[in-house]
Amino acid sequence: MEEFTVTEQRKIIHIDMDAFFASVEQLDHPELRGKPIAVGGSSSRGVVAAASYEARVYGVRSAMSGIVAKKLCPHLIFTKPRFERYKDISKQIQGIFLEYTSMVEPLSLDEAFLDVSGYPSATLIAEEIRSKIKIETGLTASAGISINKFLSKIASDWNKPDGQKTLPPGDVSKFLESLDVKKFHGIGKKTKLKMYQLGIFNGKDLKKQTEDFLNFHFGKAGKYYYEVARGVHNSPVKPQRIPKSVGVERTFEKNLSSELFLVEKLESLADQLEKRLLKNKLSGKTITLKIKYSDFKQQTRSKTGNLYLSNKDLILERVKDLLYQEELSNSVRLIGISLSSLNTLRVENKTKLSKKPSQLSLPF
Repeated sequence: MEEFTVTEQRKIIHIDMDAFFASVEQLDHPELRGKPIAVGGSSSRGVVAAASYEARVYGVRSAMSGIVAKKLCPHLIFTKPRFERYKDISKQIQGIFLEYTSMVEPLSLDEAFLDVSGYPSATLIAEEIRSKIKIETGLTASAGISINKFLSKIASDWNKPDGQKTLPPGDVSKFLESLDVKKFHGIGKKTKLKMYQLGIFNGKDLKKQTEDFLNFHFGKAGKYYYEVARGVHNSPVKPQRIPKSVGVERTFEKNLSSELFLVEKLESLADQLEKRLLKNKLSGKTITLKIKYSDFKQQTRSKTGNLYLSNKDLILERVKDLLYQEELSNSVRLIGISLSSLNTLRVENKTKLSKKPSQLSLPF
């Protein structure tokens, strides 16, 4: 069986905050501690943005309808999201990461990859970072440590909450072979079922397949599955993630059935989008209008111009053209605007480790 080798030995940590939004609410409101809470709305339009571990016991999960969550857990407590508060704590946590390495790739407010290849022990650094987060914020984090981003992300789920798992190079093959394919990041529900139908149930089964076989059944993703089954994922930590698009959207309390009513909402969205673009010094050539109808069917309409846009009036003018491009097929529950083909430049980054532990014979 062919085995891959990675020419550059990396040490990657994936830090994932435990039930971040819900944990912040419990931190700020002691009366909520130990109780099942959901951050989000309980109305017919409400969606759970995050659930505490006490709520997860009942099957409550993020992205779940608020009504469904309440049925699963009748005594569930709903709290309104406070994104500015979450952002402030996230910045504090990012600051802790940067004390150890400049090679930090945030994935969201509550998780990030860190390249700590210059340290003798990534395991000890992860422990130290998690301890510092708890002391300075009062929140817990879990960590995964391994030779690449794919493996460290899997490992960070292993001992949640408030735990960590290290996958050193010598343990990778055995670990992946015993892992159910549904645990592989990038394999969703539909792909999992298709693999099961093909007799691929775990990493060992996946590793037996040829790249041609996987390409035939899974298209472009086949190469990715072929490599990760062997523990290969050579994507480096990217400290400055280049955004591909910037967008805003809004879900309505009541469905709207006329373009005239939608134009008023688009004016507000264009204003929000302009502020976001100016804040990040961005502009884009391709404007996209997103429409989600009352039957949950989604439609996008796009147009690319010659000039970069960031002005709200110009954005509104272009997006109105897209709105009137064709008649609405149903009443509308959500509308959004985004700009892509942005004026971003790729930035090369170099590792700068600010400190190293003094221990010598240390674990990976």
